[in-house]
Amino acid sequence: MTNSHDRELLDRLAQAAREGKISRRSFMHYSAAAGVTATTATGLWTTSAKAEPKSGGTFRIAQHDGNGTDQHNPAKYVSFADIGLTHTFRAYLTMINKDQTLGPDVATEWSATPDVKEWRFKLNKNATFHSGRKVTANDVIASMNHHRGEDSGSAAASLLEGIEEIVDNGDHSVTFKLSAPNADLPWIMPDYHLPILPANDDGTLNWQSADGCGPYVLKEFEAGIGASLVRHDDWHGEGAYFDAVEIIIVNDPNARQSALITGEVDATSLLENKTMRRVARNPNVEVENIPSASCITLPMHTNTAPFDNPDVRMALKLAMNREEIVDKIAFGAATIGNDFHHSPAMPYYPTDIEQRQYDPDKAKALWKKAGMEGQTLEIRTADSITTGAVDMLVLYSEHAKAAGIDIKPIREPNDGYWSDVWLKKPWMMSNWGARPTPDVMYTLTYKSGAPWNETFWENDRFNKLLTQGKGELDDTKRAEIYREMGMILRDDGGTLIPYFPNYVFGRRKNVKHTGQMAASWMMDGARAASRWWFDS
Repeated sequence: MTNSHDRELLDRLAQAAREGKISRRSFMHYSAAAGVTATTATGLWTTSAKAEPKSGGTFRIAQHDGNGTDQHNPAKYVSFADIGLTHTFRAYLTMINKDQTLGPDVATEWSATPDVKEWRFKLNKNATFHSGRKVTANDVIASMNHHRGEDSGSAAASLLEGIEEIVDNGDHSVTFKLSAPNADLPWIMPDYHLPILPANDDGTLNWQSADGCGPYVLKEFEAGIGASLVRHDDWHGEGAYFDAVEIIIVNDPNARQSALITGEVDATSLLENKTMRRVARNPNVEVENIPSASCITLPMHTNTAPFDNPDVRMALKLAMNREEIVDKIAFGAATIGNDFHHSPAMPYYPTDIEQRQYDPDKAKALWKKAGMEGQTLEIRTADSITTGAVDMLVLYSEHAKAAGIDIKPIREPNDGYWSDVWLKKPWMMSNWGARPTPDVMYTLTYKSGAPWNETFWENDRFNKLLTQGKGELDDTKRAEIYREMGMILRDDGGTLIPYFPNYVFGRRKNVKHTGQMAASWMMDGARAASRWWFDS
């Protein structure tokens, strides 16, 4: 420490760490700027940020994107309300840790054969369903088989497509036998569609009872309204400090913000970017702004005119000024998109792919070439898709006018958007949560025939590379594969990507966490209820 300014800086850093307002990475960075050695800074972080969790209280969450169609069948999960609830009362084989690494949940450890065609998962003997029965290998098998096969109707079917058989080893473990190598299989297991639920006697899955083996027991649920939960005393993991959790569906962003400021709720799952700085000035509120691999997409149905024309797709991509959208709509809380669904927050990100620029002149020429002059295209969104969703499309339509392209934004109701608009209307807005690897994202969203291929795009070379990437263990070669896939998707695909949004949400100051938060989903990987606690 060299001067009083450095001492003041370190005091502020220590206070921020105690209050859970700064991550360990940022603490170490600013400590170095204050002249503190790495060893000393590590010790200061340990003593300052080691907040002691306290048990008790009822945690009230204002949750966005709740729908009357929300339900308990994990194969049909689609909304952010579904995702938040399932991570509160159900559990998975593996989980994304607070530091973005992969950690245990129902499985305590896992290993693969050298050819990564077989994966063995050892199960936690303490994992117990809310109904009182211990979790067994049969439950894991039924939970996976619920999503397997072309007729399952599950969005996760494409993720599990390469599984030939799941075997009960008789020692409280299961082995996944694959038709082809898949180095990412353990990273697939935290997908929110794949909770471990009880098996029926005939091997089918008992999802109807709303049983689970997660940190809280679901007591009441009303789709589009909310849910009430209490702590699961036999929870096999860490956390679950609250006695109870109340999830209240509040789709209106102003109402969520007001509820947080007035103390009607203890946390809210989504804050408006345009008001986050004003909310942060409230002395009783903390605003979290977490970079993520979440993605805003404007998917076009490539099997439907005029989006089956590559010139139309490219014209629409060139007609967007992404820099202005990030500045005016996301208020800087985002990473600019480049029309391939691979976030800089994911591994193997290809940094050398040239950023697509706004080019209304080239867009206009392509629009004319496609015979689209004088035509109007409709694009749909809802307020709950992302903060400023409608404003974004209005601004985009202004950009497109310079290219002679007429775009008409249409606001749809929040309730029912995922069932009535997404995958149904030929051009609309979507919001994808983060996935841990490009393989998982590309398999879910762009693989030929995948249930959630929202552009209905098919590309033989892309699919061939996807298969190669799953079995490639050399990181350099794998990076080359994902770079080529990104280029194909960027230049031929039907997805226009404005940006990768930060997760912006809020909590009351008496709600604490460790200072690290998973960026896999909003609200600490959707696990705020089990990872956070009340300080007083």
